[in-house]
Amino acid sequence: MAKKQQKSEMTEHGENNMKISQEGLSLIKKFEGCELAAYRCAANVLTIGYGSTKDVKEGDTITQEEADSLLLHEMYEYEGYINDMVKTDLKQNEFDALVSWVFNLGPSNLSSSTLLQKLNNKDWNDVPNQIKRWNKAGGQVKQGLIRRREAEALLFQGQDWSDV
Repeated sequence: MAKKQQKSEMTEHGENNMKISQEGLSLIKKFEGCELAAYRCAANVLTIGYGSTKDVKEGDTITQEEADSLLLHEMYEYEGYINDMVKTDLKQNEFDALVSWVFNLGPSNLSSSTLLQKLNNKDWNDVPNQIKRWNKAGGQVKQGLIRRREAEALLFQGQDWSDV
């Protein structure tokens, strides 16, 4: 039974079954920051830890260990969105950048984006520009999102993003 269940989990996200690397997690952690008490993000959504929004209630608190664990647990879901929607092979750095992007913006934005079209058409040169277009929260351009999208675009291209 365990083998059958494992096999179905492996194919659940299509042919791709990539996982985020430490580099990708580092980018997410840098730009999300870590808050151990619930707060409202720039888009006015209740958030905790490294940008977790599921089942967060006013007044919630967690430990650093819980924040780290929550992020790793949520990565499976966000890795799955990239594995499911992107129909071309990705390098690890490209995958990491896209997981960060979808973790911040959500899967519905990816599914309806020109970014996804460019990826699936292997228009690699325009992907960084498409990543950087998504720099608004609540209809306002945010400096933090400009920096995050720049870092994701650099990571996608295999370049150093750490000084952004």
